[in-house]
Amino acid sequence: MSNRTGSMIIALVFFFLTGTFVNAQDITQKVVPGRVNSPEQQNKPYVILVSADGFRYDYAEKYNAQNLLRLSSQGVSASSMTPSFPSLTFPNHYTIATGLYPAHHGLVDNNFWDPARQRKYSMGNKKESYDSSWYGGTPLWVLAEHQQMLSASFYWVGSEVAVQGVRPTYYYNYTEAIPMDERLIAVKDWLQLPADKRPHIITFYFPEVDHAGHDHGPDSKEVEEAVHFVDASMGRMQSMLDSLNLPVNLIFVSDHGMVGVDTVNTLKLPVVDTNQVVMSPSDVLIHIYAKDPSYIQPTYEKLKAQATDYDVYLATETPSHWHYGASDDQYKRIGDIVIVPRYPKIFAWGTRRVFPGRHGYDPRLVKEMQATFMAWGPQFKKGKQIGSFENVHIYELVARLLGLKIETPTDSKRRVLKKIIR
Repeated sequence: MSNRTGSMIIALVFFFLTGTFVNAQDITQKVVPGRVNSPEQQNKPYVILVSADGFRYDYAEKYNAQNLLRLSSQGVSASSMTPSFPSLTFPNHYTIATGLYPAHHGLVDNNFWDPARQRKYSMGNKKESYDSSWYGGTPLWVLAEHQQMLSASFYWVGSEVAVQGVRPTYYYNYTEAIPMDERLIAVKDWLQLPADKRPHIITFYFPEVDHAGHDHGPDSKEVEEAVHFVDASMGRMQSMLDSLNLPVNLIFVSDHGMVGVDTVNTLKLPVVDTNQVVMSPSDVLIHIYAKDPSYIQPTYEKLKAQATDYDVYLATETPSHWHYGASDDQYKRIGDIVIVPRYPKIFAWGTRRVFPGRHGYDPRLVKEMQATFMAWGPQFKKGKQIGSFENVHIYELVARLLGLKIETPTDSKRRVLKKIIR
């Protein structure tokens, strides 16, 4: 029985037992009606932007991902791609999509507090994560739709949300219940639509490597198997694309890397006065929000005094290369104090599971946080190898490949990846 069939049966059983229908796994494609490519956009090339979550910069060679190594040798590969700080999934996927650092687009963590709203954003809370007012910037699919170029998404952070009132023309709400072969067929079907209905930018997402890395650590056989699964899927995707005879450019990236951490000697959460501050903790990053500005300095001094194996920063004094301080914090969501453990330490508390694989550290200090970048297709130079670059620059690259005019300010620079385009 497939996962998809099983989910439908569970939902039906629940209906008969309770009289209430709950679709535990939303597996239906969503289509925004009434949109068409303008005649000008119909003649443009195509870009498929693929992310394999947690696919560390060295995984392709470490685990001999034959398809990815072969395809990237026919195009471009980078020694690594530097995630934005913090090297977490939601901030970095949305950075790639918008060309903005997390403090500039608003998703400063997977979970965080917003003092002005007195509300918490959490990637697992659909009520909040589907609220478009959390999301700044202009994602690539919104940029395309604004210019009458159709887009599609088989998952990406923000693609399920009506950012600026706009979703991709074709998209799915996130679920892992749809088999990979069905996802690949959907991409092929999109590219076989009539020219006026065919998306020119498609985002696609793999979660498997990240799951395996968290559960078993980056050096495990489970990660190797997940890398091979992604690699085989990319080989099948490319074979499908080859049969279509369309000018498709494929960009393969990841949001961050993965590293083994100390799961035995974990850190306790710092002690704070909850009458004075709100603490939003995770195992690799803690935000402290003062309820009154007068609490900031004394709280900071107390935290500094008790700090062991972690660093405490005022938001006004965070490292400049993070782009993650008070002067960058456009939505005032980072907090007044930021606490980060020193690798390989993590925070642990209560009954929370401690994972052997983790990410979130400063990618300039912990190389294992570095991500992957590969690209191939008719618009990319062949056999080109480049050094590391920041992931904010993907935005300008995709916009240029598609001939889209960037509408709003970004942190993305065209000159950084200009040399890889034919």
